[in-house]
Amino acid sequence: MEFWFLLFASLCIYISLSSLLGFLRTKRLPPGPPTIPFLGNLLWLLQSSSDFSTIEPTLRRLRARYGPIVTLYIGSFPAIFVTTHEAAHRVLVQGGATFANRPQALETSKILFSNQHTLSSAAYGPLWRLLRRNFTSIFHPSRVKLYSHGRKWALDMLKTNLQTEAASGKAVLIWDHIQHAMFSLVVFMCFGEKLKENVVREIEKVQRTMIVNFIRFNVLNFMPKLGKIVFRKLWKEFLEMHQNQENVLLPLIRERVRKRKEASKDKDFLVISYIDSLFDLQLPQEGRKFSESEIVSLCSEFLNAGTDTTTTTLQWAMANIVKHQGIQQKLYSEINRVVKKGEEIKEDDLDKMHYLKATVLETLRRHPPGHFILPRAATGDDAVFDGYHIPRNAIVNFTVADMGWDPNVWEEPMEFKPERFLKGDGGEVAFDVKGVKEIKMMPFGAGRRVCPAIHVALLHVQYFVANLVREFKWTAEDVDLSEKQDFSIVMKNPLRAHVTPRMD
Repeated sequence: MEFWFLLFASLCIYISLSSLLGFLRTKRLPPGPPTIPFLGNLLWLLQSSSDFSTIEPTLRRLRARYGPIVTLYIGSFPAIFVTTHEAAHRVLVQGGATFANRPQALETSKILFSNQHTLSSAAYGPLWRLLRRNFTSIFHPSRVKLYSHGRKWALDMLKTNLQTEAASGKAVLIWDHIQHAMFSLVVFMCFGEKLKENVVREIEKVQRTMIVNFIRFNVLNFMPKLGKIVFRKLWKEFLEMHQNQENVLLPLIRERVRKRKEASKDKDFLVISYIDSLFDLQLPQEGRKFSESEIVSLCSEFLNAGTDTTTTTLQWAMANIVKHQGIQQKLYSEINRVVKKGEEIKEDDLDKMHYLKATVLETLRRHPPGHFILPRAATGDDAVFDGYHIPRNAIVNFTVADMGWDPNVWEEPMEFKPERFLKGDGGEVAFDVKGVKEIKMMPFGAGRRVCPAIHVALLHVQYFVANLVREFKWTAEDVDLSEKQDFSIVMKNPLRAHVTPRMD
């Protein structure tokens, strides 16, 4: 009996001392709700929200109580949330490189991203700078016309598929058609070729399987060594999924290497694609080229990033255009003023379509594809923000959606009004989506790690919206703008619309 009493007393003392030491170590962290040893705020979060994935209402309540910067603990790891646009600007833009790092990758992410050897996952440093500089050189605004025929090819495919399904007279479920067209375009930009339909579908399948199941595999990241025993079937499934991805992408990579060698004898070569830019890169500090597995991870990152968020934004834009017929008519009138009937809409024409730009920006404000950005981390051990210490192992994130819906910044923020972005007598758009001077919304992030594909993403959405509105009249009996969490924030009930070819 005495043994059990001593054991119990020792355990209580240990827990108390651990809590006290934890408090002393973290007393300068941004404020947050009380924590429980080992569990952090996990139980409190589950009680505060019926769905743990929808943390935003909880953060709004915490902001009202603790201020714009809030700390939550998931187990023993601090997660710091920046909840206002002023604070976000101070962290991301004025703070420079202080919070330009990424958190250490979880076990599954290490496998999928080749131990953080991709642009989005790489730690802030020489590797990240190499990958970003390479990406921006390939997809600089001056080079986008190199992919014009790829965009037209994907658009023609989309128009044909919509016309075929619309011929039945029934409402068209447009998500699958938009996603396939965008994926075909991004595959072309990645591999430099218009691949056959069955090949594109195969790539799309393995990539979509990874996206859909990614959250389900999160359980493997908790105590991975033990998890490989307890969840061995799930680990096997995860590794098979990754292997399937390599089995599909590696033959394309090797075929591109072969064609490059053949073309080196010839001055006339194929379009310089993303994958072409990777073969000769030398990893800094390691003095070697990227391995095949690392190139697979980079291609996978490119395909997912270039397709999912753009497809999501495009569907949200079309949903609001269908719901607000007045907006659709204004777009159609503007397009006809800029481009004559029968002429192709080109990239230069999009620059003259101010209402189109405003509609796309309003879509990104009202329906950002991600309600949070990819997590940041401090680049050093002594990071301080607004007088608070930010530990190196802390996850730092930002409430993107709430910033775009802030009533102190945006009038009637939940209404869809493209006109809010039009300035001056000419109705031109003057808005810094990168948030250099100030952040009013940040769908692409901000600061050192702002999305490098902003120009390409905006171009693709504007190009497809302009052509879809010009070619078809879009109507629907009802449009439900409810959201749900997928890889990005998508429509809970995907858009179904009657698509009628325009005759005027």
